Formats: sequence, structure tokens, C-alpha cells
Amino acid sequence: MGLLHQVRRAGPEDAGEVLRLRQVMIDAVRSEPAGDWHTESLPGLRARLAETDGDFAAFVVDHPQRPGALAALVAGTLEYRIGRAGDPRGRAGYVFSVATDPGLRRRGYARACMTELLGWFRERGAGLVQLTASAEAEPLYASMGFVRKPDPLMELRL
Repeated sequence: MGLLHQVRRAGPEDAGEVLRLRQVMIDAVRSEPAGDWHTESLPGLRARLAETDGDFAAFVVDHPQRPGALAALVAGTLEYRIGRAGDPRGRAGYVFSVATDPGLRRRGYARACMTELLGWFRERGAGLVQLTASAEAEPLYASMGFVRKPDPLMELRL
């Protein structure tokens, strides 16, 4: 069975593992204490994973040696932004969580999950997909056609 056939859409039963892999991704990008955010996030994540027709999707590969565990995760949202030249429909995908279990990297799992998420975005009319890349992951995204853009992003925490 090829890697693409191992990818599946995550369901509510995967919520704990999705949070574990999200923490793996966070730890790789910046030092941020885990704290108790997982407990607070779990109910909302379960509910979102149960929605099959919403604007959020996560695609995963099961861990080959540990039943119930995940090897890789890719998650994203579909957003509406007022249309513009080159994107008149204003449908944009945003990839915000890509992680592979540290012991299972370099097997193509993240690429296979990204391929599924990009297909999901296309099916829903996205004309643009954005993500923030770590230096380690940038070659993967570049090989899939992503290009680096100047980032005027600003942030306000509420």
C-alpha cells in the first residue's frame, strides 16, 4: 500500500494524538511550555474533528508500530477573504500544523498528508494556500510549489 493510501482524515478519536503532534511542531519552532492547554483544547478539537463539512480539516498517518498513535499530522482551515485580482472568490487555505513523530521522519508522511490537505482545499475552491515554514520544512514546501513571500504579518494577543 502506498503512502497516499495510508493518509486518512482525522476524527474525534484522534484528538489527543493531534494535540501531541501539535506540541511536537510547537517545540520544533519555539520554546513554549506545554502547560495545561491540551486539556482545555481537547473538547473543542474533538468537536471540530467531528465536523466533516466545516472549514477545518486534519489529515493523518497512523503510527506503524503503535496502535492508536499517529505518525504524522497536517491541519488547516479554509477562510473567506474578500476577493481580489488573481483570487476573485476570496477562498484561502491556511496550513497551521504540520508535524511528524520524531522517530518517523523522512518517510514521506508529511508530504502525503499535505497532498491530501491541498486536495481538500482545491475541492472547496481555494485559490491560495498559505503557511509559515520552519527552516527544516521549507525544502518540502518549496518542492510542492510554495514560494517565500515578504511577511508583513503583525499580531495582537487578546
